[in-house]
Amino acid sequence: MSLLTRRTGVLVFLAFAFAYFFSALIRAITATLSPVLTVEFSLSASDLGLLAGGFFLGFAVPQLALGTWLDRYGPKRVILSFLSVAVLGCIAFSAAGSFTGLLAARILCGMGVGACLMAPLTGYRRWFSPPIQIRTNSWMLMTGSLGMVASTLPVQWLMPLVGWRPLFTGLALLVLLAMALIAWQVPAWHTHSAQPGDWKKVEASYAKVMRHPYFLRLTPLGFFSYGGLVAIQTLWATPWMIRVGGYTPVQATTGLFWINVTMLCTFWTWGMIGPWLARRGLNADYLIQRGVPVSLVILALLIVAGDSLAPWSATLLALFCMTTSVISLAQPSVAMAFPSELAGRALSAFNLVIFAGVFVVQWSIGLLVDGFRSAGLSEVRSFQAAFGVFLCCSIASYVYFVMTKSHNASAFHHE
Repeated sequence: MSLLTRRTGVLVFLAFAFAYFFSALIRAITATLSPVLTVEFSLSASDLGLLAGGFFLGFAVPQLALGTWLDRYGPKRVILSFLSVAVLGCIAFSAAGSFTGLLAARILCGMGVGACLMAPLTGYRRWFSPPIQIRTNSWMLMTGSLGMVASTLPVQWLMPLVGWRPLFTGLALLVLLAMALIAWQVPAWHTHSAQPGDWKKVEASYAKVMRHPYFLRLTPLGFFSYGGLVAIQTLWATPWMIRVGGYTPVQATTGLFWINVTMLCTFWTWGMIGPWLARRGLNADYLIQRGVPVSLVILALLIVAGDSLAPWSATLLALFCMTTSVISLAQPSVAMAFPSELAGRALSAFNLVIFAGVFVVQWSIGLLVDGFRSAGLSEVRSFQAAFGVFLCCSIASYVYFVMTKSHNASAFHHE
């Protein structure tokens, strides 16, 4: 498939970005709603972690099939099918009357928006040149951060006026609008018809992706560090600020707002400087190897300081998220490590790793907090201990990334 013209490329990017904005808003909104939902449904920390993690469970489940569908049917057809499920999930969440109903609706929402990043990235692999792919990947993530910003103070302001249930009804309508824009602007995907032996080839291609040294090298880092970043940004940052930092719910929402603004600016910056860095040989692996240790030091400081640096909790969380974002540069690298006809499967396989990590980390932190409290630790110490376990897993994943460099350096790149 030929490269898109500049004008068409911009319109395609904007259509996809509009959908991804609402995908990220739906993903992150539980952090802002967590105090209200905790009171209304009497949720424990593990319940809250499972509720937020349910979204990512739903997101992760169809990822491997998603990659196959993207390569076969194209981004436009696939994302429209998925977003129809997201509309149903938003409506179900607005009508839920129990924790079980909330959880089922969140799983539907996660499944429904599961193609909102992978679909455009698969299209960009064919439609844009490699430097533009680096930029558009970062700017899609920037759009996601903008959606997360919208899930904080704007949602907090709307809550007293309309309530959280009508908010989800409104989100369902906005997702329908995003579907209309994609149907209007995104090109169709031209590919060969399925043949009898295609599914065996698909299975073999996924095995090829998952056994590739470069993919294996990034797997623990994507699961624990990148998955943990999303888990904290979309849920546990708010409880940390309230229960460890002593923030009020409004102060915590304000803190989350600035965390997400920081991430928005960070991804915009990666998009601007990414191609420039790549031309100078500063590739994703080099930047990850030097950037991740900074994020680990900041996380360690946050944990050790605990409530002694309570007023700085939001700042430290923002710095942790900002420095960990360097791992996002691995996504276009994974896509470009394989031929374009495998791009959807490679991206979806790596996305499955990340969001399986989000689910595990998000729920595990809640289980650990409850477990440490049952063992007699105070609430503050329980949060510190739970985050400490996450830190140890992140350190181990980084050590694996560094130690496997010498024999995992055979990633091939196709233009």
